[in-house]
Amino acid sequence: MANAEHSGPPANAFGPTPADTARARLRVARLGLWLVAAVLAVRQAAVVLGTPRGERLTDLETWVGPNGVLHVNGSLYDSTRFTGTPFTGLVLKPLTRAAEQALGWGWTFGTLLLVAALGLVMARALPQPVGRRTALLAAPVAISLLMLSLPVRNIFWLGQTSIVPVLMVLLGCFVVRDWRAAGALIGLAAALQPTVLLFAALLWFTGRRRAAAATGAAFTAGTALAWAAMPHDSFTYWVHHMAGVGLGGEADALANQSLHGALLRLGLSGPLEIGLFLSLGAAVAVLGLRRAVRYARDGQLLLAVAVTGCAAVVVSPTTWQHQLLWVLPTVVGRVGRRASNRYVWPVAVILVMTLPAQMMLPHMAVLYPLRDNAVLLSAVAAATALPFLPRTSPYYRAPVPAEYAQPVPTRWKHVPLLPFLKRVLTRPNLLLELLLMRVTYAAYQQVRLAATGGTNSGGRPRAEEHGRQILDIERFLHIDIEHWANHAVVKFEWLRNFFDFYYESFHFVVPLSVLGILYWRRPVDYRWARSSLGFATLLALVGFWLYPLAPPRLMPELGVMDTVHGVQDFSKPDYGTLTSLTNQYAAMPSLHFGWALWCGLVIALVAPRWWMKALGLLHPLLTVSSIVATGNHWVLDAAGGAAVVGGGFGLSYLFMGPRARFATATAVTAADPASPKPGTPARKEPTRSSR
Repeated sequence: MANAEHSGPPANAFGPTPADTARARLRVARLGLWLVAAVLAVRQAAVVLGTPRGERLTDLETWVGPNGVLHVNGSLYDSTRFTGTPFTGLVLKPLTRAAEQALGWGWTFGTLLLVAALGLVMARALPQPVGRRTALLAAPVAISLLMLSLPVRNIFWLGQTSIVPVLMVLLGCFVVRDWRAAGALIGLAAALQPTVLLFAALLWFTGRRRAAAATGAAFTAGTALAWAAMPHDSFTYWVHHMAGVGLGGEADALANQSLHGALLRLGLSGPLEIGLFLSLGAAVAVLGLRRAVRYARDGQLLLAVAVTGCAAVVVSPTTWQHQLLWVLPTVVGRVGRRASNRYVWPVAVILVMTLPAQMMLPHMAVLYPLRDNAVLLSAVAAATALPFLPRTSPYYRAPVPAEYAQPVPTRWKHVPLLPFLKRVLTRPNLLLELLLMRVTYAAYQQVRLAATGGTNSGGRPRAEEHGRQILDIERFLHIDIEHWANHAVVKFEWLRNFFDFYYESFHFVVPLSVLGILYWRRPVDYRWARSSLGFATLLALVGFWLYPLAPPRLMPELGVMDTVHGVQDFSKPDYGTLTSLTNQYAAMPSLHFGWALWCGLVIALVAPRWWMKALGLLHPLLTVSSIVATGNHWVLDAAGGAAVVGGGFGLSYLFMGPRARFATATAVTAADPASPKPGTPARKEPTRSSR
């Protein structure tokens, strides 16, 4: 008994329990996410405040600066620079007396607080019940996403007020309990942004009719007050400009992500365009409200509010980028019965709302209508088409899981296998794969170009010095064959045309074909091969950044002719035919050869016939011949490409385990009615089959 009394708490006798470890990890994750949110907030404020005056807070300066439209006498809308309602002008009038510098600092930090409050309210509004982990991590994740989103960054940069109506609506829907105060908040938000009146209909049809009436009364009171104080401006805004039409930038500008702007960009105008806008806008409003009411009655009020906001984005005559925040909360909606489909919509929304449109789709004229209206199409889809799951669906909380191969031991004790690179037997979602590939390749292009400061001329001396180093090494090894191969090929027109064609045509076609065939026929091998290619490309980016290298064709003293791009004009700062598109000094390692070698090795490993394996291995041989003969790479560049490909396969082996040539599926849960019942042995999945 004495020993028991002095032995301490029995629960700690054998060290921390698994529950204690899980709680500690959760605290660390939460602290890390809050740190990320704080860093993003500080960076956003520093970028804005570190920019010279006249280049930051330009809209705020237009409104309340010394010569702003709110400061001088006359109409707010004489110059069409002011896009707010007359009530907005009435609210902002007192700010004209504030000192310019103090107003800039106060506006920036006030916006930070508004973004933080918006993230906290969104996290609180998640559909119940939510797990403890979700409840603790939702707020910092929401704030971080808001800080990264293009609308919030635009609000910071321009000094806009668009976040205020969004926050007022969310406060009225989720925080304020008194129906009068809630309706007043939403009504005043509508006085700032008229399309917010759609939320009055949402309140009415969901049974909060007194709050809906208060919303209409507050909107009417605010608008009437502004009309009494500024009758001429009110007439100009509501009658002459039809609730803001024609204010700000051109209505067909890419920044106007409304249905009206999209129709104008498609070349429609006049009565036809107006008729289409009114009819389509009415259809979107009706469908969006019907869906929002259904989700609100299902207990997904945040999704209902987001869907209504998306409908407001579509039907507004002008919806500038800083007014597009309503699309982001739709990530809480769950789409898809299978786990592999569950992340498509959230990932698409996050990418659309945080990345420039040019990174989302290739630079092809046929895709311009999709690229130019990406946010609008997301809002239309959320408001009218996406089949968000109701909470009563058995797949809402338990989607059909993917089938995984049996786990393998880690390669080294302190290097765990990455959970997101598990060996999945089922085919991944194609849309998500294509989207991530496009964004990854766009980021790859940006990093390549940034390796020399964004211009080729900026990195030319260093790249040429590295070129001389490579040439000296090759001479020492007696492999400096670039000049000889280049001039030997030029003597034969057919051979030159063949290598030029091979260099230009097969760099993307063959890897994409290999990935496509693996995706359709060999899902397990597809994931392994795709990860290896991704790791190899990531390693190559490190090489481009650390060792910019001039290829032989960009070193005129060597006398090597560029048979593909033509004669280079070295008198121009950025010379050559392709230098405006990509970094011409990203030669080491050669991904032209690296990707070709990856194709050859993958084909040699997975192809069922010997002649297929031989053709696969022939591709890197022809590729290395073409890159050297055309003057685009050194021989050692190919060696660098081989090194990063080997590193890519090695990292896949390290983080994923060996390639699953034969795999046995682990048991799946009974979320899918067709899945096996508990106790039923899992079926074997030989990955060499036609699966």
